[in-house]
Amino acid sequence: MDDIINTTNLKILFYINNHRNSFLDVTMYQLSSTEIWIPLYLFIIFILYKVYDKKSWIFILSAILMIIISDKVSTFFKYLIKTLRPSHEINLKSMIHLSKAGPGGLYGYVSSHASNFFALAIFLIVLLPNKYNWLKIGFFISAILVSYSRIYNGVHYPFDVVRGILLGSAIGLIFALILKINIINKLKAENL
Repeated sequence: MDDIINTTNLKILFYINNHRNSFLDVTMYQLSSTEIWIPLYLFIIFILYKVYDKKSWIFILSAILMIIISDKVSTFFKYLIKTLRPSHEINLKSMIHLSKAGPGGLYGYVSSHASNFFALAIFLIVLLPNKYNWLKIGFFISAILVSYSRIYNGVHYPFDVVRGILLGSAIGLIFALILKINIINKLKAENL
């Protein structure tokens, strides 16, 4: 079974990483960078303020704490499992195309990028009202693209990304449900 999983992981990695062009090289590098997302994060803070007004600070601080936890938990798994990234595998180095960001850290069992983006995506999907479905869908698509970029850039195996998606989604859902039960439901009861 392990051989089938490893073979599948490599086949998907090579398929995505070897289907390259100059536009995608730049785009996927940018999607994996932190700076490009700052305006979107600021916009999300604005939307949370607009939706939750005086209580928005609870949602904003919760989102920040959630991303920190997502990042720390995914990093914990990297150092617990110690699976090398494909970009650090000696047998694969010559077959992997890297972005200008380079090979990344040594271990990659869980993609922190995928975990963090999916945590925030699920958090927003659960907590924002339906009139913000356009933002929910847009951020969900962004999370998929960022996750894909990690494979394209040669720094994660596909199953590292899937694990990151599952971990982040679980963390995002837990945080969102806690807020929904403890804050949103109370706000709705106060407005009745």
